Amino acid sequence: MNDFSRPYGAAPSMDMSVDAGLRSFMLGVYNKMALGLLISAAIAYAVGTFAPLTQLVFGTPLLFVVQWGPLALLLGSAFLMRNPSPMSSALLYWTIVALIGASLSFWVIMATSGQAAQTVGGRTLQVDFGTIAQAFLITASSFLALSFFGYTTKRDLSPISSFLFMAMIGAILLGLANAFFFQSGILELGLQLIVLLLMAGVIAWQTQDLKVMYYQISGDQRSMAVMTNMGALNLYIAFVNMFQIILSLLGSRE
Repeated sequence: MNDFSRPYGAAPSMDMSVDAGLRSFMLGVYNKMALGLLISAAIAYAVGTFAPLTQLVFGTPLLFVVQWGPLALLLGSAFLMRNPSPMSSALLYWTIVALIGASLSFWVIMATSGQAAQTVGGRTLQVDFGTIAQAFLITASSFLALSFFGYTTKRDLSPISSFLFMAMIGAILLGLANAFFFQSGILELGLQLIVLLLMAGVIAWQTQDLKVMYYQISGDQRSMAVMTNMGALNLYIAFVNMFQIILSLLGSRE
């Protein structure tokens, strides 16, 4: 995404001592990510239950901003934010949080109306708030376990970063091909399971990468602030992707 999301070379030994500074930094990342999830949930509920907001998002061209804005911002930041400031990285994070929150209102509308929806692959989805809560608990439990593994393992996970990136690009391209040409429910389900596994790898690797980067730039307050924002963004996106896939699997009526 930018200088703070590219994999850094691992330290000579991953068996680093845990100090108060590292704990404080990681808590800062997790707290910002948790606040982002909370704000996204509030926006999703507001847009999904308040008719004027629902009409504004889904009945105007703003829908395209909500659908494609996060991707455009992520791609744009890769080229335009080579040396991001704390303010610009925070603005990127909170803008993406707001846009994704608005897009998640789709699930709230389904839960509120009780109506089913069709995926591009022809699968039928139907969820209620109980299903949403169940998906969130599964995602949160999985995230905590994967992040704990990434934080504590002595194995260097950086070699898998290139594989994760290329596999994700391949999954996105195949998903687009399925949406426009194949429209296969089986392929769609297979891609969701693959992306779910990739997100698991991303969470573990990103957690370890944050730990490594902390030791590389510890003491540089500007870089630490930027890294907190970008680390929260990377983990937030992985969490939301995992949540939506799990919710889709639980809500499938096939």
